[in-house]
Amino acid sequence: MRGDSMIFLTDPAGHCVYTSAEWTAVTGQKGDDARGRGWLARVHPDDRPIVEDILDRATRRGAEFNVRYRLLKPDGTCRWVAAGGVPSFGLLGDAFTGYLGTITEFAHGATDTIRAYGDVERFRPPAPHPATTPAFALDRVADYLIMAHSLVEDDGGQQALPDLRRALFKIGQALAAKVAETERLN
Repeated sequence: MRGDSMIFLTDPAGHCVYTSAEWTAVTGQKGDDARGRGWLARVHPDDRPIVEDILDRATRRGAEFNVRYRLLKPDGTCRWVAAGGVPSFGLLGDAFTGYLGTITEFAHGATDTIRAYGDVERFRPPAPHPATTPAFALDRVADYLIMAHSLVEDDGGQQALPDLRRALFKIGQALAAKVAETERLN
């Protein structure tokens, strides 16, 4: 695994509707198989309950989340990753529409002794890995907007949060449209 940052998009129930191409490259799981809760098949079995609990609690509240867990590679070995999501809210009525999030692997051996853990209400993206190269420009935009969202909350400037959330929502819509078009062409 090269340390790729993987972008994901969920619906309001927390079901995956999009994974970037890096997901398949890292896990060996095709995007179609990751949909819904299929992606959990690539989470280490001991870590699945924690990951599901964090996602379920966050989804019920429409809150940010972050979680650290082991991700299974195609050969059955695992690597520690940091995942998190920022909620998207619809432009009409501000209804919760799901998450736009990122998954980034830790450097090899950096966290071999920890257990899976997470938190609801706060998303802290890990520092980007130098080898991270998203396949699509929209994935890179999503990554930067998610990071900007986290940094603005930490350093003041909360007045920018509504605009960042709208931008995240629009990027999520564009990624969803990309998925629909790809499915139509295949």
